[in-house]
Amino acid sequence: MKEQWYIQTKKADFNGIAAKFHISPITARLIRNRDVVGEEEIRAYLYPDIKQLNSPWLLKDMDIAVGLLKIKIHGKNKIRIICDYDVDGICSGYLLYRTLKELQAEVDIVVPHRISDGYGINEKLIQKAYDDGVDTILTCDNGIAAFHQVEFAKSLGMTVIITDHHEVPFEEENGEKVYLVPHADAVINQKQPDCPYPYKELCGTMVAFQLIHALYDSLGYPLLKLHDLLVYAAIATVCDVVDLTGENRMVVRFGLEQMKKIKDVGLNALIDACNLDKEHLGTYHLGFVLGPCLNASGRLDTAKRAISLLQCQDAERAGMLAENMKKLNEERKAMNQEYEKKAFEMAQEMTDRVLVLYLPGCHESIAGIVAGRVKEKFHRPTLVLTDAEHGLKGSGRSIEAYHMFHEFSKVKSLFTKFGGHAMAAGVSLEKENLELLKRKLNENCNLTEDDLYLKVWIDMQLPLEYITTQLVEELNVIQPCGKGNEKPVFAEKDLKILKLDVREKVLSLNVENASHSRIRAVIFNRAGEFLEFLKERFGQEEIDKALAGRKNEIRFMATFYPSVNEYRGCQNLQIVIDRFC
Repeated sequence: MKEQWYIQTKKADFNGIAAKFHISPITARLIRNRDVVGEEEIRAYLYPDIKQLNSPWLLKDMDIAVGLLKIKIHGKNKIRIICDYDVDGICSGYLLYRTLKELQAEVDIVVPHRISDGYGINEKLIQKAYDDGVDTILTCDNGIAAFHQVEFAKSLGMTVIITDHHEVPFEEENGEKVYLVPHADAVINQKQPDCPYPYKELCGTMVAFQLIHALYDSLGYPLLKLHDLLVYAAIATVCDVVDLTGENRMVVRFGLEQMKKIKDVGLNALIDACNLDKEHLGTYHLGFVLGPCLNASGRLDTAKRAISLLQCQDAERAGMLAENMKKLNEERKAMNQEYEKKAFEMAQEMTDRVLVLYLPGCHESIAGIVAGRVKEKFHRPTLVLTDAEHGLKGSGRSIEAYHMFHEFSKVKSLFTKFGGHAMAAGVSLEKENLELLKRKLNENCNLTEDDLYLKVWIDMQLPLEYITTQLVEELNVIQPCGKGNEKPVFAEKDLKILKLDVREKVLSLNVENASHSRIRAVIFNRAGEFLEFLKERFGQEEIDKALAGRKNEIRFMATFYPSVNEYRGCQNLQIVIDRFC
């Protein structure tokens, strides 16, 4: 993968901002680099308050949905929630079920099976609901693409309420988009073109949360009653990789704080099974530890397990369920490694700008994960397909310059099923269309050579002498970090190695800059790549000198993040190196 490094050059009165908000000019620059401008926005960024959530009543059809649910609850009509099988679907389904149960609704929840049912609501699930005497179907994290399925439900006389956050399907007529919104009784999705809700990047769980918010508001309940629910909204927001800006960042920050004191038995059991400390959870633990365990149930078995865990009130049973889900996730990791290797080998031989990889035997549940790994390594939009019951099925992951949903929409006639958004998509197709799909996606592709370079945006050059414990502590105001609110990236050039230590997969370096300032540096995930870089650029003899702590000719530039290393009660400043050249 080729990289291009850029220094952010956005302008502002950094000293003035620093003085006004009692932060350093470094932090003021970081905030500006994240496009937070103006006194009001800066204050909201530095001091997020959950009371600043947008009113749920701004969502189109919210009044209709709330009115219908109150009628159905009062009339004891049977309501069935149909959610997705990923973390966002699990969390949104659980929150709606939990809330409606508390309100004495006649409600149950169905999680489609990834393989036998596929994504979202379908005719089979609708017919089953009708046969079970269900009056109302309530979707979460799906439904916006179910135009014909909703027509079928309405033909049976059922009420349908959709809550979703995915892109609204459309057709182009005379160069204009004609949106295909299902004719449900209420459609709550902030991405509808005529929806006035000001923040468009909500995940499915936050859309469901806002429905609960409005329902509680109509019943006169205080916002305080919703606080524990925001923990699940935070997990889903991180795991669904939506932008951690504005409302989302506020929710995740509040959710992480609320998680420290949450008493929910199931979630606490999962936290304990993963050996996590509730007092020190961050977005990493949500996105790469807890989330994958919830996801694993839907990938390798059934997401009903995850729902059962979250609903569980018995600590002993919850512990068993949590341990089982952790084991499922370990199985999933082993499968990932096998097919990631095959996918990397295939991609290495391809010159296509859009990678379409067919991996026979790959479990369809991990196709998206493998696609994500390939995309990260080669910086190309990637679609991984595998065999399914009817033809091929797969998932895609994209890069910033390629809107996957829009580009795949251009060839949707080749798909038997299709949905997604800018950065990801899920598809099904007949096997005979595979080669045609590869060709069409690449013929339509307008990615330039420059688009295929990974753009590494550096917040600023930060000399080593500027790194202090106070700065490290102050950088916490940027948290939580993620897509749209990236972790700060600092850089320093002309670094020389005073001593190099290799410890398993971790490199420890004592480095010095041109001003003779010194600090300890560590490299975790790219240790092998760094040694290869040194060998190719400077030769093994210079590496050996560095390993011995002798004078050497190694000089390099690095991007990094400063931190404090704690070991046996001692605290020392260090930098964690990410990239190098």
